[in-house]
Amino acid sequence: MFFKIFSAGSHGIEGYTVEAEADITKGIPAFTIVGLPNAEVKESKERIKSAITNSGFRYPNKKIVVNLSPADIKKEGSHYDLPLAIAILRENENISPEEFNETAFLGELSLDGRLNSINGCTALLLGLAQNKNIKRAIIPYDNSREASMIPNIKVYAAKNLKEVYNILTKQSDIKFLEKTIYESEINDEKDFRDVKGSLMIKRGVEIAAAGFHNIMMIGPPGSGKTMIASRLNTIMPLLNDREYIQVSQIYSFLGNIPADIINRKRPFRAPHHTMTFTSLIGGGHNSKPGEVVLSHNGILFMDEFLEFDKKVTQGLRQPLEDKNITISRVNQKITYPSDFLLVAATNPCPCGNYMNPVKECTCSFNKISSYLSRASAPLLDRMDIFVETTPVPYSELVDINENESSEIIRKRVLKAAKIQSERFKNTDINYNSQMNNKQIEKHCIPTKDAGDLLKMAFDSTGLTARSYHRILKVSRSIADMSEKDKIDVSHIAEALNYRKTFNKYWR
Repeated sequence: MFFKIFSAGSHGIEGYTVEAEADITKGIPAFTIVGLPNAEVKESKERIKSAITNSGFRYPNKKIVVNLSPADIKKEGSHYDLPLAIAILRENENISPEEFNETAFLGELSLDGRLNSINGCTALLLGLAQNKNIKRAIIPYDNSREASMIPNIKVYAAKNLKEVYNILTKQSDIKFLEKTIYESEINDEKDFRDVKGSLMIKRGVEIAAAGFHNIMMIGPPGSGKTMIASRLNTIMPLLNDREYIQVSQIYSFLGNIPADIINRKRPFRAPHHTMTFTSLIGGGHNSKPGEVVLSHNGILFMDEFLEFDKKVTQGLRQPLEDKNITISRVNQKITYPSDFLLVAATNPCPCGNYMNPVKECTCSFNKISSYLSRASAPLLDRMDIFVETTPVPYSELVDINENESSEIIRKRVLKAAKIQSERFKNTDINYNSQMNNKQIEKHCIPTKDAGDLLKMAFDSTGLTARSYHRILKVSRSIADMSEKDKIDVSHIAEALNYRKTFNKYWR
């Protein structure tokens, strides 16, 4: 007898529909899987047989041939266990054919019939949701949290093969997963109230958080760069539905969605400066995503930025501009989303004390120049905000007055984020930094005086077109924080002020 069961496969983090075609006939008992299955899929035969018999069902003593279609794409993963087991169960068990017409199955089976969690569940379900012929999916219970947010498909979670059978035969009252939102509280262990002084830097970081702007902090060791960067996530808006699905799609592919992300906190990645180009961008034989992808919709913090290999930092140019990264290999080409907020922190020279008002720099001019040149002009052009950090004076360090907490700063950031959400509600973007040139012309309208100031700065400092647009985007975020519709002189002036540090060190 011939049966057809829906399942899913993935290409990178993109899912697509797979049809498991099963032909069960009389003959010498055998179980053959075709359609380019890898070793992991081929090994499922023994798991499936044990799971069926240990769940109290009959295993057919017949010739079984299963084709995974489309047959020209390699099939990987243990999630094909469940659809293959269901295809075999149809031979002997009383399951109505109508139950399979619009249902897809995903799950790895244990020998006793339990359903184990699978990697890439979010990506697989998103791929199935695009197929209009599939209305529901049955998955392992352990994948429930990530699956509850997937739109356009009803998802049922089962703990074992017996429960799946009961759902199909309507002997179970298991309901499909309702959309669940988990929200986290601000991490009390890290709070901006711990940061003494540094008002200008905190203001720059607040604007970066509000508009998702890349920011570079430069200054001597111990001036608070790492401390401030590590607290940035405490003032950022939580992931919205669309962002959460995108991020969980990436981490699900790798087999583990961190609790912070499930609770809607943004990814925060802080790779060491000894990392390789492949670790940053991604690659390897299976084209795994790197740090720029794992930071999608979150923060990529690169401490000791100028200590990174120049080849590594140059690899940031494509994702910063295109908001995605393409990994090409001999047999495949995969594009991953890569829209992150880059936070770079660096010392201004090898000894760290160049321009330090307290300590004398021991580096020669050539040493300083060579060190700063590790950041190329095209890469610096992709930064929105530059701030200079200085050692905190003793008087501020021992000041007992309470500083602003992350909660207070976050409220201002959320107010600006809400304005942007309304502005871009019918588009694919969320923040000012993500605007294209056409959107900049529409939403970044300066007053006449503000326009004159920007023109004067453009003519006198030799701004590039990219820098010009980035200054307008930052000005738009500053105006949003002031709840102003138009960009005025003060907004442009503040945005230009964040270029002074760049001119001081790289001009």
